[in-house]
Amino acid sequence: MLTAARTDGNSILTPGTGRQSAPSGCLVACPLHTPGMDERTATPASGGRTAGGIAFDDEGSGPALALVHAGVADRRMWSSLAGTMSAGYRVISHDVRGVGESLPPTGPWSHHTDLLDLLDELLITRAHVVGASIGAGIAVEAALARPSTVASLILVAPGGALLGEAPASFRPIWAAEVEALDRGDIDGAVDINLRAWVDGPSRSPDAIDPEVRAFIGRMQREAFEIPEWDAEHAPEHELAPPAAGRVRELSCPVLVVVGDADDPVIVSLAEQIAGEAPRGRLVVLPGVGHMLNLEQPELFAGLLSRFLADVTSGRFDGDPAEVPGSTGSDHETASDPSVPATAAE
Repeated sequence: MLTAARTDGNSILTPGTGRQSAPSGCLVACPLHTPGMDERTATPASGGRTAGGIAFDDEGSGPALALVHAGVADRRMWSSLAGTMSAGYRVISHDVRGVGESLPPTGPWSHHTDLLDLLDELLITRAHVVGASIGAGIAVEAALARPSTVASLILVAPGGALLGEAPASFRPIWAAEVEALDRGDIDGAVDINLRAWVDGPSRSPDAIDPEVRAFIGRMQREAFEIPEWDAEHAPEHELAPPAAGRVRELSCPVLVVVGDADDPVIVSLAEQIAGEAPRGRLVVLPGVGHMLNLEQPELFAGLLSRFLADVTSGRFDGDPAEVPGSTGSDHETASDPSVPATAAE
């Protein structure tokens, strides 16, 4: 779940601090909704595993677009968005350690270096990076660690490393999750996270598409079922100084997207990040919760497409950002990097 960790070595709150990096109940965003969607029947994109064990998908040709998933999800959350954006971009999505198909670390590691190593291994020198919830924190850490690699940032319902201190209002949620898992009640732990990060503080479960809710629940359950690793043998090393409080150092364009039905802590954080980023922009979606790209997939794809077009052309703030065209291992030529917007802001 976000940032806090258990003191007994079985962290279920921050990826990689005890469990095999299972980022439970995180400030998340998950898969785009399509009729009949099921992660087990989705056609896999081309990809594989890095030398360090990071599982990834690699679709399309053109400027690179890296997608970093949320804590209750894995890379499958991006399947529909990747299919849309791969018409004009080389779309890279990966499983952070502890979920999906990525392997446990064999020594000291960090989420942002996993992302940067993935891009290096794919010979991608520069990319736009989308991060959802915990993934937003990972994206910002990567941009701070290596500014030349990140052309722009799209931060969706930001959380994770951007939160700094764990908000007091989140602690009862995390405690309830720990208690459920300690008594072997995985269904209960999943439901706690669905209520917190899918429904949100002011909506009932009936307000959410049941297929979307079930999909997220399956991904969260799978994360809870992944075996633990030895955190002492493979400790996580976070960015130093921490990303929280360093948003003013970001030199790239930053789009922050949040739903006004999300937790007030997240809404406030999104506003703060957009205000502090030298080249920041905030979009607030009315009536939408933490899982905003699931609740409004076409709208989100449109926002992303237009932002990337504005950044590339210089319309965003007059300073165009170039990202070299790139092809995956199964592609021979790059395609047109423009993707038409599909929805109005």
